[in-house]
Amino acid sequence: MHMDIKEKIGKRVRELRTAKGLSQEKFSLECELDRTYIASIEQGRRNVSIVNIEKISSACEISVSDFFNSNLFQ
Repeated sequence: MHMDIKEKIGKRVRELRTAKGLSQEKFSLECELDRTYIASIEQGRRNVSIVNIEKISSACEISVSDFFNSNLFQ
């Protein structure tokens, strides 16, 4: 099955969020993004800006390059 980039990013966000043990609501507060926005990212329905990827990475305490350092993006 081929995933598009939005689905890959969504899967990566969910992976990082669950690794921190956070609900979408608590994670969205840390990212300073709306919970429904996080949900739609995780569902692969959003074309996420690099600014928001940086916010998500920062909330996960990783760099943007580490965000993309995943087998999902190989």
